[in-house]
Amino acid sequence: MAFVKDLWIRTVRDSDGKTRKVKTVRYGKGKRWLAVWVDPEGNERSTAYERKADAERKIATMGADIARGDYIDPNAGKVLFGELAERWLASRIVDPATKIRYEYIHRLHVAPAFAKRQVKSIKPSHIQAWISDLSSRFGTSTVQTAFLVLQGILNLAVADEVIKRSPAKSPVVQVPKRAAEEITAWSDERVSAVIDAHPPLFRLLPMIGAACGLRQGELFGLALEDVDFEECVLRVRRQIKKLGSDHAYALPKNDRERVVPLPDWVAGAVKRHVTVYRPLVCSLPWEKLDGKPRTHNLLFRWTDDRYIRSRTYSETVWKPALVQARVIPPPGRDPRQRKRYTTSRKEGLHQLRHYYASVMLAGGVSVRELAEYLGHADPGFTLRVYAHMMPGSHDRARKAIDDRLFRPREVSHGTGTEQ
Repeated sequence: MAFVKDLWIRTVRDSDGKTRKVKTVRYGKGKRWLAVWVDPEGNERSTAYERKADAERKIATMGADIARGDYIDPNAGKVLFGELAERWLASRIVDPATKIRYEYIHRLHVAPAFAKRQVKSIKPSHIQAWISDLSSRFGTSTVQTAFLVLQGILNLAVADEVIKRSPAKSPVVQVPKRAAEEITAWSDERVSAVIDAHPPLFRLLPMIGAACGLRQGELFGLALEDVDFEECVLRVRRQIKKLGSDHAYALPKNDRERVVPLPDWVAGAVKRHVTVYRPLVCSLPWEKLDGKPRTHNLLFRWTDDRYIRSRTYSETVWKPALVQARVIPPPGRDPRQRKRYTTSRKEGLHQLRHYYASVMLAGGVSVRELAEYLGHADPGFTLRVYAHMMPGSHDRARKAIDDRLFRPREVSHGTGTEQ
């Protein structure tokens, strides 16, 4: 049932049975026409309009939506974006580090712009203006993560029938893409110089990074029991992951353990290291801060006999080693006279992983094998990142065509035909 009601004029029946129009107490005040319909649950709903045509259009739309099963309560869209954000963040089934990042990004970048808005009031143009503003102040990665959070919350609004369509999916909304950068591997000389610039306590760490391709967290979480001297392999079973202000053990990235070949000279270096620096018996929770504790004999320790924290290592050991190896200039001083190094993504510990990949490819290791050693979930990703490092690819391509399509053809002089 649906109808349009006049809020200014009503029909009354006199005692003689005749009807007439009379003004209501609302005459001339507010919107005149009330669109009235019954929702699928049997509840009467209504919306007021200034024009009768708009009210008639509303009940026609509601009727069509009910018939198609697409009905959404118009009042549902009045819920505040911030309320939906809390529900979305609480419902995420992701690892703790990712959840912490989502909450951080929402608090800093999404909530200030949208938390107090009704969800139905958010337009594609509002989202694009927000993206443009973020892009002018932050890097592409931050903008992409902020949009991912916003889009997830709006998708929840659609799923919960708060709104029909997500404004984040409009073609008007354009998110910046990270420019593809071709990775350049460090030279043998540079890698050796960086290793030599490390203090003896930490020197084995970049050696294993360059010789086995482990990620930073995997190096920090590497234990003596992960080194198989008989099989000459490393078993990469865990990483040390930062969760907010604290740390936990966790599976390596992509939740995949793996086995990596261990060169003989690195095996010897490990044996020498543990005779001088005993492994650190370290207990940390597993996967989350309230997870069950696990204990391992970590190969690397900090000077306070605790596990290594990434920022401390970077500022105190890694960057000074880069300066000594002439990779970056000496540090300057900020207004508070603190050291400030000039670095980019191209001077991080991850460069040792790129070096490892380049050496493996130069040695003839297949992309599929390399993907296994690096812990990549998809060999296609490995190929996209490191294909340009494969040696002699241009020569092989030229030779393949020369040998097949343009190989010398013999001509039969007797018939004038080619064979």
